[in-house]
Parts: sequence; C-alpha cells; structure tokens
Amino acid sequence: MPNYRSVLLVQEDSADAAAVRTALSNTADASLQVVWVKTCAAALQHLTADRPEAGAIAAVLVDLFLSDSEGLATFEQIFALAPHIPILVLCSPEHEEIARQAVQKGAQDYLLQARLDDYLLPKSVASMIDRAAISGSLFEEKERAEVTLNSIGDAVMSCDNGGRVTYLNTVAETLTGWTRAEAAGRPIDEVFRVLDATTREIVVNPMDAAIRENRTVLLAPNSVLSRRDGVEAAIEDSAAPIHDRRGQVTGAVMVFHDVSSTRALSLKMSHQAQHDSLTDLPNRILFHDRLAQGMALAHRHSQKLAIMYLDVDRFKNVNDSLGHDVGDRLLILMAQRLLGCVRTSDTVSRQGGDEFVILLTELTRGLDAGIRAEKILAALSTPYSIDSHSVHVTASIGVVIFPDDGKDAETLLKNADFAMYHAKECGRGNYQFFREDMNVRALERQAIEDGLRQAIAQEEFVLHYQPILDLWSGAPTGVEALLRWRHPKRGLLLPAQFMGIAEECSLIIQIGRWVLGEACRQAAALEAAGLPSMRMAINVSAVELRDKDFVERVRLALEDSGLAPHLLELELTETFLMQDSSSTAVVLNALKALGVRLALDDFGTGYSSLSHLKGFPIDTLKIDRAFVHELNSNPDDASIVRAVITLGKSLQIRVVAEGVESAAQLSSLQEFLCPEGQGYLFGRGVPGDELATLLREIIAGMRAFAEGTTSEIPVLHPGETKSANESKSAVRRNTRN
Repeated sequence: MPNYRSVLLVQEDSADAAAVRTALSNTADASLQVVWVKTCAAALQHLTADRPEAGAIAAVLVDLFLSDSEGLATFEQIFALAPHIPILVLCSPEHEEIARQAVQKGAQDYLLQARLDDYLLPKSVASMIDRAAISGSLFEEKERAEVTLNSIGDAVMSCDNGGRVTYLNTVAETLTGWTRAEAAGRPIDEVFRVLDATTREIVVNPMDAAIRENRTVLLAPNSVLSRRDGVEAAIEDSAAPIHDRRGQVTGAVMVFHDVSSTRALSLKMSHQAQHDSLTDLPNRILFHDRLAQGMALAHRHSQKLAIMYLDVDRFKNVNDSLGHDVGDRLLILMAQRLLGCVRTSDTVSRQGGDEFVILLTELTRGLDAGIRAEKILAALSTPYSIDSHSVHVTASIGVVIFPDDGKDAETLLKNADFAMYHAKECGRGNYQFFREDMNVRALERQAIEDGLRQAIAQEEFVLHYQPILDLWSGAPTGVEALLRWRHPKRGLLLPAQFMGIAEECSLIIQIGRWVLGEACRQAAALEAAGLPSMRMAINVSAVELRDKDFVERVRLALEDSGLAPHLLELELTETFLMQDSSSTAVVLNALKALGVRLALDDFGTGYSSLSHLKGFPIDTLKIDRAFVHELNSNPDDASIVRAVITLGKSLQIRVVAEGVESAAQLSSLQEFLCPEGQGYLFGRGVPGDELATLLREIIAGMRAFAEGTTSEIPVLHPGETKSANESKSAVRRNTRN
C-alpha cells in the first residue's frame, strides 16, 4: 500500500486552484495528492489536524491574498504553525515583492500564477520536497552529532584555515571557560592557551601544526590548559586536519580531556612506589637509583662517596615496652633528625624496620664520613618526647667508602651491613668503618642463620632439663626446659650462641613451636612413668607471645600431649609486660583461661613495676642469677633478694631463685625464707632420657633423709652445723650435679 503524501493548496480562486491541481496531477509521483482549502483558517486547521497515518503534508502552496488574511501575515501564520514543511508562494506580478519577502522569512520559493504550467509547477514542488527532505536529514544528522559531541567525556573544538574558532562542545566550554558564542571567530591561541607544566613556556598549538603539516598532531607531554579565569588543568590528546571534498585542508579539530586527577594519581603512585609509607623517605628502589647515579658521577669526577648503614639499637624494646604506635612515631622523628644532618644532595633512605641507609656524595676524603657519622649519633641520642614518654635510643652505624670498599652497589651495601654489626658488637651507639676482617664475623653469623634453618628441618634441637627444688624439703617441684642445638660440626651450642640470630631472622617462632610440643610431651611422659606431678617451665620470647597464633599453639600442645594445663609454666620476659597494656593483658588472660601458669623470668633486671605484678596474672617470680651470685658479698644484692621474697609472699606469688651455685647462697636463701631454687648446686641440665633417673634419685635422697636411713640431706635447713663444703658435697651427691 503506497505511503500517500499531501500537498496543501491554499487558494481562494477556484480556477487558479483547478489549474494547480491539473498541473500537479501530471507528476510521475502517484503518491502525491492535492488537498485544497480556500482560507487561511482552513489551512491552519488542516495543518493542526495533520496526522502521519492520514498522509503527511509534504508541502504547502499558498496564495498570500485570501479573504481572511492578506500578504505576509498569511505566510507568517502558516510558517509559525509548520516551519518544517516547505512553502511555495503563488503570486501575481503585482505582489512579487511581497513574495520575495516571504522567501526571506523562510519560504522555499515563489512562482507567478500566470506562468504555472504542467512542467514547471510539478518540477518546483518535487524539487522543494526533495530539498526539504535533504535539509531534514542534514538537520537530524547535525542534531545527532551535536548531542553526541555534548555527551562524550572529551572536549572537542574546531577552527578554520585561518586558525579561528568555529566550534566548542559543552566539555570544551567548561575546560576553556569560553562559551561557543564568545569563542566563535576568535584566534585559537586566545581560547586554547596551553603551557608546559615544568617550564611554564607556551606550547605550540597542535591545531596550527595539524593545519600546516596536514597530519594528526599529539599534544605535547606534560601540557596544562590555562582556562580563561587562570585555573589550570592537565590535558592530553591530539588534533587532526579537516578536509573538503577535494582533499584540501579547511581547518582542524582538537579532541582533549582533563587528566589532572589521573596525572595526580600517577604522580602519587610513583611517589609511593619510591618512598617509604611511614617516613616518606626514599625506599630501597629510589635509593639504589640514586646510588647508581652517585657512583657514576663519582667515577667520572674521581671523587668518593660514602654509604652509612644505620640500625637503631634495641628498637624492639621500644616496641615491646611502649607499643608499635610510639615506635612508628619515633622512626618518623629520627628520620627528620637524619635529614637535618645531611646536605640536600645526600640521600636518607629507610630500608625497612629500624634500618636506615644514608648516601653521602661528592666527598674528597673518606674520613669526612666519620665526621658526619658523629654528628648523626649525637643528634639521634637526644631524648625524644612522645606523648608522656621520654624515649632514649642510640644507633649503630657501619660506613663504607666508594670505590675503596666495593665497586658495585651490592658489595657496598653488604660491607656496610658488616660494619654496622661490628659497631653493635663494639657496644652499640658508635660507628665503624668497614674492614676486610669483618667479613669473617659476618660470614659466621650468616652460617649460623643458615644452620638454624637446616637445624629445624634436620631436627638438630634438643632439650635439657634442670630441676627446681623446694629449698626446705629438697623435693623437686618442677623442671625448666633448656634449649640446646646439637650442631653437626660445632657440637652442643647454648642459646646465647644462636637465639639472638633466631629472633632477628624470625625463626624463633618455629623453634618455639617445637620446644613447646617437646616439653609438654616430656612432662606427660614423667607422669606416665609414675613420678609426682611437677611443673614444666618453658622460656617464651616476646616475639612468640606477640604472634597471633601463640595461644592456639599452647592449647594444641596441651591437647596433643595430654598434659594438665596447670603443670605448664610459661616464663615471660619483663619487656613483654612493657608493651601496650591492653594487648598484653589480652594475651596473658587468654593463657590463664587455658589454665597454664605464668612466671616472670630474670625479675629485677628489667623495667617491671609493682603495677605490672598487680595488673597481670603472674604466678611466679624468678630472681635473676645476677643478684644470687653476689648474695653473700654485696649487701645491696642481698637486700634486693630479701625484698623480692617478701614481695612474693605478700602478693601470694611463688618465688624461685635462679643460679644457686654454692651452699652459702643456699643458706642465705633459706634464711630469707625463699621457697624454691634452681642452679648448678642441685644439678645441671640433663637430656630427657636422663631426667626421670635424676628426679628419682632426688626423691629417693629426700625420702632416705626423712626416714633416717641417711644423714646426708638433699637440702640443708638453717641452723645445720655442717660446714659449707660438707653441705655442698652432700647436696651434690644426692642430686648428681
């Protein structure tokens, strides 16, 4: 079914109307129908009622002089109602000027009625309808393009061959600060002003280059657009030439977008990738880059540079005692002081933890690094005020000189690390220049670390057990598990020879897990062998106690061994109690909830206070061996021991004296009413397979004395008349020292 279109003929004269209808009936377009009305009012009514399904009006032919309307008023009424429909004015010669005015106001054309014929009229109408259709399509395309350009996130602007603005979309208006109407016809450099962000120089406009070179031109890197009000935005993208049908350049179009946020984020991420998140100092990556540049420059100018490897002495104690927040703030303050000790051309880097590396460039003498190291040590040793704490720390520094101590970064840093460890061995709080013999010590330390890893895998650790005795009855009340390393080449090693390294390289948690399980198993085995129940004491480091899985490991060790929780006693360091009280209390209370006992080891040598003993669930105080050792020769030590025993009794806390090695010490401890003790006087540590025998002999000796079958007692009571040597001999015989 054909899609009929109508031509609305507005003509009052019937003869003229008939002539028009006859002329249009001869057109080849069969879908074109003529609708004739005589008045302007009828035309307006018809246009108002026009519906597509009834056949759209494709054109209007109008005589401007009607009975109800005359002249331009007729055209204006129809055009106002249907501006999208092409209008052909029919006029007499005397009204031709009015017809021209109608064309100027929007009519498509005009024809003299006297010249209408079967050829001209249909051709004019058809041409008019085609032009209107093309114009409508172009308008729709333009509208779509306009909507599209205003919808995209990029700014778009164009200029003509002379470099004058012809178009801005909405985003471009926002970024430049110019409206389209204001910018139209202005020089492109006035509207689109671009600067180099670094040099602040004007950047060559890419639209000019695109027109001149007839190619796509990228915007220069690091460009910023200076908006009309002076606000700047980082931008990116390109300009391309516009061509006509013959391929000639008629202008250019520029597409760009604001990358301020992206560029800022990129700079931030780049900074974060090269700087320490806590102190904002250069990290390892940036330090190595600057070291490479520094070595190249020093080599080129025959100069020296120095690297100082700095480690904060006993920084772990600060974290353990005052908490990690104070530790972090201390590192920030130290970083600021370090920066104040060097030149702007030098580099201070945080390598991680409490380690800093300082690069000193352009040195004429290596000894100049020593002067700088002394300045740094002095600056760092001044107390730090953090909250209500006055924190005192020192640092150990290892110094290497390029190219004397190494030709590459890896060697220099390794040797600086060696020198730093030597500074610690020399008492901390000092600096040491690298020497070749330091390699030996460093290699030995590395060998111990490597050996520890192998020892865990090869099960080279063993436990020895030292009895703890009741100083009145001589009965064993417990044993302490003592870790030993059966080194495949160096024999049996004591903890002092390897535990510090184990803590530094984080192997202490794996070792501690094994100690815990093995000691619980041994304690359960003693009960199974028929021996009286007694405590199994295990030393636990602060590193283990801070581990989130420690309490669960204790629970599993008790469960796997079947040992009653109250028979396990964990010996804590005083530094652990100095941590954040809330987190410390959580760990200790969780352990107490399991039923295990808690002992405070080496009491009196650390920073414990009575508030810690009152606030935490401590069951046992162990008097440090340093006080027991001078018990009979130093009145101050004797007073301290007596005070601790009295304190324990007042707080209902068991007291154990460590390091009891002589009968004189034993006698004094008994005089002070010390309940328990351990030491070489009663027996050294023995392997697990000898422990049951040792304990049975101690118990048998105690029983024999109680039954009167022997005069040698395992532990002397105050007032005994035997000499110290006799007493010591008797005790040792009964305890297999």
